[in-house]
Amino acid sequence: MTRENSALLITADPLLLEELGRLAAAAGAATESAPEVAAALPAWPRASLVLVGADAVPQLALLGPPRRPGVYVVSWGSPPEGLYRPALQVGAESIVELPAAAGVVADLLTDLGDSGPDGVVVGVLGGSGGAGATTFAAALGRAAAASGPTALLDLDPLGPGVDRVLGLDDVAGVRWPELAQTSGRLGAKALREALPRAGRLGLLGWDSSDTRVPDPDVVREVLAAARRGHEMVVLDLPRALDEVTAELVTRCDLVLLVVSASVTGIAAAGRMVTRLPERERLRLVVRGRGADPEVVARALGVPVLAAMPDQRGLNEAVDLGLGPGRTGRGPLGRAVAEVLSRCRIRAVAA
Repeated sequence: MTRENSALLITADPLLLEELGRLAAAAGAATESAPEVAAALPAWPRASLVLVGADAVPQLALLGPPRRPGVYVVSWGSPPEGLYRPALQVGAESIVELPAAAGVVADLLTDLGDSGPDGVVVGVLGGSGGAGATTFAAALGRAAAASGPTALLDLDPLGPGVDRVLGLDDVAGVRWPELAQTSGRLGAKALREALPRAGRLGLLGWDSSDTRVPDPDVVREVLAAARRGHEMVVLDLPRALDEVTAELVTRCDLVLLVVSASVTGIAAAGRMVTRLPERERLRLVVRGRGADPEVVARALGVPVLAAMPDQRGLNEAVDLGLGPGRTGRGPLGRAVAEVLSRCRIRAVAA
């Protein structure tokens, strides 16, 4: 179901409702109020954000609305005893105390007024070392940004770096080490404005002097904020499939495994495939002419989404700081266009 860009306020507490209305007005966010819990159920699935007053949570839990993201319980002062269990039953992401945490609610409402539906998340993973996954991720991010706000997140601290591949490593903005110091909810608008940018493309990479991997909670929060604030999020994933990376794979709408069409490339990709969770969203991008793409697909048991021969002059373009996919032409441009076409179909279906 397509969600409306509005917040549903479920509470009969006049003081709480007044404060939520004030915060929504300051954020420029549209709201729909439902003092009676039963009256809120029709709007429950279509609102982008649901703020449930502590007074309404027990009754709402009894009605058992369907699970959905973007539900927060709001209390005036300390939450009453026994609130946590029904809050979990309604799928609340957290309990927010007013007026102390008014900033948290303001960020939620600001994101609501500033962003549309969640963006599509595409993960790019190398089937073997040197397969060109970072190059493909960089070209995909650049091409996607031509039609809408795009975030390109480099999650491989030991890789070449998407910002360097695109020749944008000198652009000012935050990197992973700075975000590693943050805690709590991250606003979509705040992240979008803080990232190094090239037009509508935002990049999150690494400081060359500090490649410490942030805590998993920080990575999750950054991905959630990026998805709220961009039409597409491209993840350059590391081949070392640790617990965090495996979880990120499950959060992707589409995962692309870039495979070198050689005996060694296919063998390495086969080992990678066996380690990946939820393989129904996995597709191959076959690079090179060593083997027919359909042969690669049968060997790995994964469908091919795009195939491309090696592109002349690509390494030179990266070395010169021009980056891949600058013109949108050639084998790389066609392969990227095929992926973007699939992503648009998924976005419409969603």
